[in-house]
Amino acid sequence: MFNLLTSPRTARTVRGLLGTVADAVRSVIAPASLVEQEADAVVEAPDPAGLYEADELPDTDVIEAAAREFERAADQARRADRGKRAAKKVLDRLPSGVYGAWRVFRTPSSRQTPDLAEITRIFKANGLGPVPMKACAPSLKVEAVDIAVPVAV
Repeated sequence: MFNLLTSPRTARTVRGLLGTVADAVRSVIAPASLVEQEADAVVEAPDPAGLYEADELPDTDVIEAAAREFERAADQARRADRGKRAAKKVLDRLPSGVYGAWRVFRTPSSRQTPDLAEITRIFKANGLGPVPMKACAPSLKVEAVDIAVPVAV
């Protein structure tokens, strides 16, 4: 029973409940603070270079179709990624071998990534200050919006 109370899952649940209670109290005391907090959550990056000029813009129906397809494909990719991660949990723990009609094995990766821990150590050892970092490219997002249609009077 004690182990159940000290598990990470229980700690997350308790933190979640405390956050919910705090939001409920704030909604009674200062309801505007919750709205302001949510409004600040979305941060937009500046537009990159190389965008369409005003006279090059495609028709609205082409843009809507592209946004709809982008959203559908992104949702499909998320579902596929979740399925892949679930399958990988099982397969990662298997030793190499043949299992039914499937061969499980590993190959070395040809990709490389900088060793940031070693780079940081070298920078500190030589008094070069913090390791220079650059921001990643902004992520493209789409979302459907409600269009206000003017009412004829």
